[in-house]
Amino acid sequence: VRGGRRLLKNRHNLAAAKLTETEWRQRWEVERWFLQADGESGKRFGNETIRVTPDGEVSIKLPAPLAHLANSRHGRYVLASKVAFAHRGAEWRDRIEQNRAVAYRIHCDVQRGRWYLTALWTRPVVKTIPLEAARAEGMVGVDTNADHFAAYRLDRHGNPIGAPRRFSYDLSGAADHRDAQVRHAITRLLHWAKRCGVAAIGIENLDFAQEKTREKHGRRKRFRQLISGMPTGKLKARLVSMAAEVGLSIVAVDPAYTSMWGDQHWRKPLTSKTRKMSRHDAAGIAIGRRALGHPIRRRTAPPQHHQSDGAGHRTVQADRGVREREETRHSVTDRSQELRARTEVMRTRGTSRTSKTVRDVRSAQVWVQDS
Repeated sequence: VRGGRRLLKNRHNLAAAKLTETEWRQRWEVERWFLQADGESGKRFGNETIRVTPDGEVSIKLPAPLAHLANSRHGRYVLASKVAFAHRGAEWRDRIEQNRAVAYRIHCDVQRGRWYLTALWTRPVVKTIPLEAARAEGMVGVDTNADHFAAYRLDRHGNPIGAPRRFSYDLSGAADHRDAQVRHAITRLLHWAKRCGVAAIGIENLDFAQEKTREKHGRRKRFRQLISGMPTGKLKARLVSMAAEVGLSIVAVDPAYTSMWGDQHWRKPLTSKTRKMSRHDAAGIAIGRRALGHPIRRRTAPPQHHQSDGAGHRTVQADRGVREREETRHSVTDRSQELRARTEVMRTRGTSRTSKTVRDVRSAQVWVQDS
């Protein structure tokens, strides 16, 4: 029975339930005064029949026999009152911003004399995948800043692909405005990562809860205000839940020296006439390489002439299995003397017939004086 077994049995025990027949009849009828519509992913705001916008406006798609009662376009009736979700309102906004399915039910509460709108959705279980599977298709390294996300796509070998991307947001103003800005930036980041074909996003494991006091940073008031304004706690929880909605995983890495080493090893090599690299873009590469399990430092090429120290000290890195790779290398003269001692051949350069005087040297060049 709609309304519950207890309400049905109260009809035969009105005195024990402290109800009159009129009050019971009102409750019985109200339990049938409801409107319910299931959601559908891909539709605008997750529901075509009952649509609720982020600012709380409710509109109902009227059936064809009632289309003449519509007060808006496309046969929709907009309610005069707006709604607000105090419980899990952030999760509800995250879903409707991504056009995920949300079911609604409009019903009346007789005791309070109010109408309520209930939103329902299925919360996906955050699945943990092996780290090798997350790294198989590459990674998107994301550097979190006070006003934007700096992202860079890397392949599974740690090589940057394409150009850096930046997703800006504004954390000034009211709390609702800041919340909407962060939510919109995360949505754009996740959609771009999904188009890139990666399975995971690498991000710094930031936590300024214990590092924004005056004892930590002294009189640097502006810097303390900067890190206090970064919503690292909310960002971490929201990013994990929103990434689970689109099927992406999150790999959190140690943030130590990512900005400094990224600027040192990746900013200058990737800067060109058509691509501008910032310190934050280079930090995104460093975070992505660390999430992939690669060192941040680049492996530079050997000298141009040969792989000895003739043109300077070697810059190529020796493999970890090579013995004595950390020992001091011998100078060039020592190795040449050892080579002569082994071969027992003392070669000397032949005498040149050319005069040592500069003016006596013959030249095949013809000097022509032009205007």
